[in-house]
Amino acid sequence: MPPLAETQSRFRDALVTGDAAGITPLLTGGRYAEKRLAIHQRHYETSLVKALLGKFPATAWLAGTPFVSEAAKRFVHEHPPQAPCIAEYGENFPRFVSECPGAGRVPYLSEFATLEWHIGHVAIAVDRPAVAIEEFSTIDGGALPDTRLSLQTGLRYLHASWPIDELMKLYLTETAPERFELSPGDVWIEVRGARGEFHFSRLDAAEFVFRKSILERRSIGDAAERALDVNAAFDPGQALGALIAAGLVHAISRGVEGEHS
Repeated sequence: MPPLAETQSRFRDALVTGDAAGITPLLTGGRYAEKRLAIHQRHYETSLVKALLGKFPATAWLAGTPFVSEAAKRFVHEHPPQAPCIAEYGENFPRFVSECPGAGRVPYLSEFATLEWHIGHVAIAVDRPAVAIEEFSTIDGGALPDTRLSLQTGLRYLHASWPIDELMKLYLTETAPERFELSPGDVWIEVRGARGEFHFSRLDAAEFVFRKSILERRSIGDAAERALDVNAAFDPGQALGALIAAGLVHAISRGVEGEHS
């Protein structure tokens, strides 16, 4: 009998890859051990495929349920969960499904599925108390550029090369016309949500870069410089004020060492 860790590894391989050769000799007790194993194999595939389809219903609407279901079956065997939390499973599915044979007919499939993934995650976030604009008055003007902000957890930013937000609105409102033409064009999307609700909106490129940089924990000064590289007319003060007014800031970190408030 091999060590427990090796036995567990063989059983995992049998579930994920479908190859039971390594575990079959170790199956004991009762009759038809291979059939019992097959039940576990089917359960593994069925449960994860169901979970993926539950996360990407809009993607199935766009590309077709049979196509997405088949992609999901391949995905669960080629990319098994790496953590016990199924809520985190599927982050790489948008790219995977877009690389499957036949996906070329929907060139914006990966970006659309990524938007759906973001929506699913922000909708389960919980907002923290927002920082009031008065708290910024206590920050010395010279220290403001080095200040870092913590934004609400239910925020995502997506730069897409197609207006996928228009497609998502059609899906959500169930107002898809008989014919709809989508032309390529850059869009910068902010996705926000909490406690089962969400919404998304477009930003201009500079504000998108500013907010995304802040979310990535870059300093206010660094974020402003990056936005100014995109648009020299960008107003950092106005952008910061809008971020605060929207209730998106929940903590302030002052200085290099990150003194929180």
